[in-house]
Amino acid sequence: MSIWEYANPTRFMQTSGKLLPTVAVLSLLCLVIGLIWGFFFTPDDYRQGSTVKIIYLHVPSALMAINAWLMMLVTSLIWLVRRHHVSALAAKAAAPIGLTMTLIALITGAIWGQPMWGTYWAWDPRLTSFLILFLFYLGYMALWAAIENPDTAADLTSVLCLVGSVFALLSRYAVNFWNQGLHQGASLSLDKEENVADVFYLPLLVAIAGFVLLFLALVLLRTRTEIRIRRAGALVARERLS
Repeated sequence: MSIWEYANPTRFMQTSGKLLPTVAVLSLLCLVIGLIWGFFFTPDDYRQGSTVKIIYLHVPSALMAINAWLMMLVTSLIWLVRRHHVSALAAKAAAPIGLTMTLIALITGAIWGQPMWGTYWAWDPRLTSFLILFLFYLGYMALWAAIENPDTAADLTSVLCLVGSVFALLSRYAVNFWNQGLHQGASLSLDKEENVADVFYLPLLVAIAGFVLLFLALVLLRTRTEIRIRRAGALVARERLS
């Protein structure tokens, strides 16, 4: 079975309809377990105090903000190369979710930054690139809304997604590119020496799994909605012609 079979809207609707309930339940379980475990059953940090617990919202949301855009990049490239409508609609569906994740990351980062840095905002490289990424999400959604022809909108938003991917990568690696800046290094990495302590690490992994599954569930749900809207629009256009 080829993966491209799922580019067929009917096939996608059938498969996603079966997957969606399971993914939604798993995301709810992981979020409840991860957040309750992290907020109520982990100790305060010896330097950051109770403010360290904001990582259970900040780190997963920041991670998904970047990866949502990267997912949009992949689906946009598929649209530009293979012209599969489901991929374009999946990118469109992911944008509001990524925007929300970026906003959560910015707000929680500001809440954490005030007691740690003495200010809610600083023009730190990672913070600035994240703000630009947030603006790209807004621009992407505005471009979809401004263009009536869906194929033209998919073409232009795909090009915008390619440009915005630069800032998605900058948001991920800004700390590595620029040594100056207030933002700390990565809380999670393949190098165990850079990870947070295990007492925070394990519930954080569960929370991240919850955010990933939540993103997947919402993308499936919104893509199904976009397909239905497209079908309804096609029916209305056909009735007008007849």
